[in-house]
Amino acid sequence: MDAREIIIRPLVTEKGTHTSGDARRRAYPFEVHQDANKAQVRAAIEKIYSVRVMEVRTANMHGKFRRQGQWMGQTRNWKKAVVKLHPDDHIDLF
Repeated sequence: MDAREIIIRPLVTEKGTHTSGDARRRAYPFEVHQDANKAQVRAAIEKIYSVRVMEVRTANMHGKFRRQGQWMGQTRNWKKAVVKLHPDDHIDLF
């Protein structure tokens, strides 16, 4: 997979913005491809943003059940990766 296929989008949330701005944490959340592993996520982040990645944590997020009238449905499953950077690096996106 290409680096742009692995990283789908950054997750710009209140918690994500708070952890990315903290000098001790430097943790940036991303939505990544379902089949991507930690090594692929690390390589993609380093290639796209030109930073040094110290740690990658991944989690499979299960879709939530939603109701529309009398029908029940489910949102799609997705994968989240939280990337911790070297203390000297940062991503200006957040």
